[in-house]
Amino acid sequence: MKIEKESFNAYVQENVFNTITEYELIKDNQKIMIGVSGGKDSILTLHMLKEYQNRSDINFKIDAVCIDEGIAGYRNHGIDSAIANCKELDIDLEVISFKEAFGYDLDDIRHLYKSSCMPCGVYRRYLLNRTAYEHGCDRIATGHNMDDEIQSFLMTFARNDRNKFSKFGPVLDRIHEKMVPRIKPLWQLPEKDVGIWCVVNAIEIHDEECPYSVTSLRSDVKNFLNKLEEENRGIKRSIFNSFKDTFNLPYEKVKINTCTVCNQPTANSPCNACRLTEEINELLKE
Repeated sequence: MKIEKESFNAYVQENVFNTITEYELIKDNQKIMIGVSGGKDSILTLHMLKEYQNRSDINFKIDAVCIDEGIAGYRNHGIDSAIANCKELDIDLEVISFKEAFGYDLDDIRHLYKSSCMPCGVYRRYLLNRTAYEHGCDRIATGHNMDDEIQSFLMTFARNDRNKFSKFGPVLDRIHEKMVPRIKPLWQLPEKDVGIWCVVNAIEIHDEECPYSVTSLRSDVKNFLNKLEEENRGIKRSIFNSFKDTFNLPYEKVKINTCTVCNQPTANSPCNACRLTEEINELLKE
């Protein structure tokens, strides 16, 4: 099927701009940190927020950060994409690595865990929040699309992890001075449309799957949903609309303290990142 570039771009922009406006993801005089991996989702987020900045009456600033996990033969391509797109859009970018922050590349510790996604997720979230706070940002924009949200919801549902249900949705509240809330401008945009936008506009992206992603539950859930969509077109949108319209658990307030090791916000001290680093140090001694 032939894609008409102008009308498709208008559809994508309207989808993202409507999400930003409807849920008030960005407010006047805020500073937004965009997490940029160099992949299609974060690059579209980067371009859409820059376009929204140019077209909107809202006055806000944009910074970007790229996390280098330390995956040989993979991450460098994403960093190159992040640098190229940020340069094109005149957005300041900081690149920060696991090695610099914690002393290890992900490649160094992958054998310690059944899934490398666990330590990667802990460290990435930590660095994203810390960097955004250090930059004086009010919100962190991530590239989570509609498919990502469905996958996360079903994974949380399967694990009966009720504490995480309150984290769904396009915007979170600020619950601690040092904890920067996240926004998801692509929240209502299907993943396939993100990919089509990049192709139609010949955007430079890092179009490779993480070599460690096959070890994750998310990979299995994603494949399952894609198979369902092939056999029942529109089922992803139906699942998304169902939980968006009907699933609303009350938010259970958690007291946020400060990590006694790194001074970052956490529910329990030491924080997950510091606890993980201590555990890794011990495992590598064995």
